[in-house]
Amino acid sequence: MYHVHELQHPLVDHHLSILRDVATPSPLFRLASQRLTTLLIAEASRELPLTEVQVQTPMQETECMEIQCTVGLLPILRAGLMMVDPVLHLFPDAEVWHLGFYRNEESLQPVAYYEKLAKNKPVDVAFVLDPMLATGGSACAALDVVKRWGVPHTVFLGLLAAPEGIERVNSEFPSTPIYLCAIDEELNEKGYIIPGLGDAGDRAFNAAAR
Repeated sequence: MYHVHELQHPLVDHHLSILRDVATPSPLFRLASQRLTTLLIAEASRELPLTEVQVQTPMQETECMEIQCTVGLLPILRAGLMMVDPVLHLFPDAEVWHLGFYRNEESLQPVAYYEKLAKNKPVDVAFVLDPMLATGGSACAALDVVKRWGVPHTVFLGLLAAPEGIERVNSEFPSTPIYLCAIDEELNEKGYIIPGLGDAGDRAFNAAAR
């Protein structure tokens, strides 16, 4: 599929097994998600532009390379929040802006409830973060916001996806690369990914404990 990158790595398989396990507690679920996000962002940032700089080592001056662009992180609330810190560890100067959507359980369409973006010049590269790419509704709504903001290059990062969601994003935003840890079988009648891992937000933040 065009611009779709599914990571192939033993560490991805290992941490995905932790996420999928219904017995995994919230702290371990978040930790596994963060480790997978680190692997995702390392691959998704491979093509970022570099510039030469002169650095003084303890021995002598030498040429090094630095990333030459502004980076923005746009987690889709609330599940996308757990993917922010691993990216910030590698991009400590990145801007973080939040987008909030919830899914209408009858129509399965996204409903926007929060949007916070800078009013000045947009970032050069935006990473939209959401663990689950299911119907593609929230992803496309977020990508539309980023497009209207004027970001020239946008990348979607997710842990799991269904073919239906990938197809929708590819159709509406064909130039947006999608980086995933796994592509699952399908969506069920309620729009959940099968076999999936359940509701990522509930499991990450222990919201279904009562």
